Amino acid sequence: MNILIINGPNLNFLGIREPEIYGYQTYADLIKYLKKLSRNYKIKVKTYQSNHEGDIIDYIQNKYQKFDAIIINPGALTHYSYALLDCIKSISVPTIEVHLSDLSKRESFRQNSVIAEACVASIMGKHFESYHDAIKFIVRGLKHE
Repeated sequence: MNILIINGPNLNFLGIREPEIYGYQTYADLIKYLKKLSRNYKIKVKTYQSNHEGDIIDYIQNKYQKFDAIIINPGALTHYSYALLDCIKSISVPTIEVHLSDLSKRESFRQNSVIAEACVASIMGKHFESYHDAIKFIVRGLKHE
């Protein structure tokens, strides 16, 4: 099983940006965590991070056919990127939205996800564990198809 994990704007600044919200673990720590999960679940994981909306969309459009599922933490794109919504809706790959923090407990402008309707699930508020829950969801769900 191949899973693509996309991380959007400012995720590369984990451990630096608002650690009281996002924690002190770095993006490198997240990548190590995801590699360990991939070994534990005997799956292949490819990660990609960009601070640019168009680059993320181009990456998904160019690579989606190689993956069984996508996990995406779109960062701030969550709240306004209808282009990302359209991209996810146009592919036939199950996509899970994840967030480190709980959007429902954030500022009002962060509480809406425009991409949620295109995703098969949204998991949030569990820091790195949000990714783990998404992987478990995919592994359990796709093995039963």
